[in-house]
Amino acid sequence: MKTSDEKEKKLNLALSKLKKLNFENPDLKNSIENLSIQKNQLEIEKKEVENKYNLLASEHENLQQKLDHINTQKKNEQKKEIEFSEKIDELNQETDSLLEEIDKWQM
Repeated sequence: MKTSDEKEKKLNLALSKLKKLNFENPDLKNSIENLSIQKNQLEIEKKEVENKYNLLASEHENLQQKLDHINTQKKNEQKKEIEFSEKIDELNQETDSLLEEIDKWQM
């Protein structure tokens, strides 16, 4: 019986020592708090960067549309210039023909 009483006393002593143990490590707790603070700061910075990216993407889209519009206008102007040059050439040819006719009539 002595052995079971001794075992019980040893178990009770071990349990009381285990209850007294502090499983919290202050360094670990501080590290976790610091990591949590850094995580929150990074999340804030991430949101700011995402907002800036969205603004820049929107601005890029607007500028791209403006550039497309300008390029379309430029092509239309070039087309009008070519048509105008062709009309001038036609008028020059007609003028030359008329001058030749006038020269023929004067002779």
